Amino acid sequence: MSNISFFKIARSLGILGIVGLLFCVSCKGKPEAGPSSPPNILFIMSDDHTSQAWGIYGGPLKDYVRNENIKRLASEGAVLNNTFCTNSICVPSRGTILTGQYSHMNGVYTLTDALEPDSLNIAKVFQENGYHTAIIGKWHLKKQPSGFDYFNVLPGQGVYHDPILKTKENWQDSQEGGAKYQGFSTDVITDLSIQWMDTISKEKPFLLMTHFKATHEPFDYPERFKDLYGDEDIPEPQSLYDFGPETTGRSFEGQSLDNLALRWESASKGPWWCDYPELPFTVEGIDSIAARKKTYQKLVKDFMRSGAAVDENIGKLLDYLEQSGLAENTVVIYTADQGYFLGEHGFFDKRLIYEESLRMPFVIRYPKEIKGGQRIDDIVLNIDFASLFADYAGIDLPESFQGQSFRNNLKGETPKDWRKTMYYRYWTHEPIRPAHFGIRNERYKLALFYGRSLDVNLYQNENTEPAWEFYDLEKDPHENHNAFNDPQYAEVIAEMRQELLEQRENVGDTDADHPEVLEILNSHWN
Repeated sequence: MSNISFFKIARSLGILGIVGLLFCVSCKGKPEAGPSSPPNILFIMSDDHTSQAWGIYGGPLKDYVRNENIKRLASEGAVLNNTFCTNSICVPSRGTILTGQYSHMNGVYTLTDALEPDSLNIAKVFQENGYHTAIIGKWHLKKQPSGFDYFNVLPGQGVYHDPILKTKENWQDSQEGGAKYQGFSTDVITDLSIQWMDTISKEKPFLLMTHFKATHEPFDYPERFKDLYGDEDIPEPQSLYDFGPETTGRSFEGQSLDNLALRWESASKGPWWCDYPELPFTVEGIDSIAARKKTYQKLVKDFMRSGAAVDENIGKLLDYLEQSGLAENTVVIYTADQGYFLGEHGFFDKRLIYEESLRMPFVIRYPKEIKGGQRIDDIVLNIDFASLFADYAGIDLPESFQGQSFRNNLKGETPKDWRKTMYYRYWTHEPIRPAHFGIRNERYKLALFYGRSLDVNLYQNENTEPAWEFYDLEKDPHENHNAFNDPQYAEVIAEMRQELLEQRENVGDTDADHPEVLEILNSHWN
């Protein structure tokens, strides 16, 4: 029985008739409406809004960030402490969330790749199973979105102020097409999301993906937050003044905060690729310590101001659900597409297997099923999100999805065979951030920085010398010391290298088409 026909019959029968009708439907199977109807799913995702800036994961920023509504979700739902991305960069992470597949399976390896419209994605699955589907905000997957009844998305990265967004009606590829909306992008995306929820038929459930541009570089914010933090001195991460690999045993330079200072200085002198707030900026005439401190203070304040607008708009969405009577039967998720370095290791940006970049903050509320105030330590990956959505909707999982539903984990019933180890691969290669793959379990992390561009990269960069890195996250939680050559870990490392091979086989990432990687694995095994 369709939702529409059910409601027509119910209106004609009155209260007693509805009770009888529900009983009749329940005899034949799961009812399509009423208390047991599939939930709505509101999936809110920001860009780069790293766990250090959420205030619910600890760290030096916890008493400074604006997080009233993130805390509201956390108190009413569950916080996941160990959610990780499988390729820490915007486009691939988004492709993985939609397809439930690792990059080597869905073909979205790097920032330059597109998600093909004929690919199976979770929106198509929901659309075919009676859900309204929409995505509003950041898309970033190049080609026209498919599987969505409605989309209104930013071209590429989009802009923070007076953004252009594109619908089916005004779509053109690349940066062309679309319509301009007045206001700050986070506010605009929220208002469009509420407008869509308010206008669709309530006779069937919805899957809405609300994707903010914030807090992506250039870390901009609305005028109302320009005075937030003022001249406050924000606490610093322990490894802010790490100036190179020689003190850590790291094998590469990384994206230094000093490079961000150079970007700001260049932008201060004229038009550049990013329209940064609070310019001009310079570190000219001051020593390296003072320059690093000044750069960090600007970065973290701009970032938290941008995050304050995200938190405020999460509140608007939650208020709408409450006022419209949808809250009880709506799964609300807030996450970010990956983590981000806010001065840790002296870095900014993401991409690396290190914790700040690897971890995706994640909070979920579903009043019917999830107990409030929970903390869950199980290892969850972005390949799992689509499987969770399908589970809640009562939809059979497509065979192409590589993830697992963590619905039982959220109820405190973690399956005995739940993963203890996760696999990660960053495919883009640059000398300062080499291509690498590795694994992380509950205590240890092992990675091989193989340092080759391969055929998946648009730009072929200079090769780097392959190197292993190993971290004991219990003794060295901030990953300040590469312990790969420490003899006390020889046995653990040997076991993890074997596990790495097994994980690569299990997920199908065997480099059969990349013999140079297999050669590096073989030649650098010992």
